[in-house]
Amino acid sequence: MTALMTERPRRHLRLTGEELAMLSLLAQGLPLGGVARRLQVSDRTVRRRTRAICDRLGVQSPIEAVVWAARRHLL
Repeated sequence: MTALMTERPRRHLRLTGEELAMLSLLAQGLPLGGVARRLQVSDRTVRRRTRAICDRLGVQSPIEAVVWAARRHLL
């Protein structure tokens, strides 16, 4: 099987400005708590939103989401 055949189906691949900001902060090396403080939301909110981004992009981790966005020159 090729990599394309094994990828999970991807639903809506557009990211909001807030989601891109979150990924940008993660790309800078901030931990989830640091991202939460910078965005003035709770740690739980960052975890939930990060999981939603990963699910939508079909990736397993926030790091993979950052790589996905970077490869598309979104960060």
